[in-house]
Amino acid sequence: MPTQYTNLHCPCGNQALYAHCCQRYHDGATASTPETLMRSRFSGFALKLGDYVRASWHPSTRPPTLNLDDTPDWVNLRILDSGQNGDTGQVHFQAIYRLHPGWGYLQEYSQFVRENGHWYYLQGEPHEGILKPSRNELCPCGSGRKFKACCL
Repeated sequence: MPTQYTNLHCPCGNQALYAHCCQRYHDGATASTPETLMRSRFSGFALKLGDYVRASWHPSTRPPTLNLDDTPDWVNLRILDSGQNGDTGQVHFQAIYRLHPGWGYLQEYSQFVRENGHWYYLQGEPHEGILKPSRNELCPCGSGRKFKACCL
């Protein structure tokens, strides 16, 4: 797996180092909740780990191939809501990406299912849009700093 990211903050937004966060799932550990799987999938997209992202997809909805070479520059994940009921779960999230210039987002209500102790992404309802942060809002990149002092 991508050892070059070990000492960087994890893309999933947990403010932990990648080595202490999503790397374990990319290396084969089982996610314990739908939210954990969603965070690791976002990191997989951000780090262009196509094999991991495909493997985390339920076989009934998994695409036959997945090329992440032309995916957006994913920079931040915001979990808006999540939960589970038995072997089903849902995560409502907003994934932020860089546009040149500016920012875009993909917001989705995702459904997850657990089979044989493993959570899988089943399907979602995505909606995309443009972000227009004001100068005094938190920066979309996830730094925790104001937009005017970060990526403006």
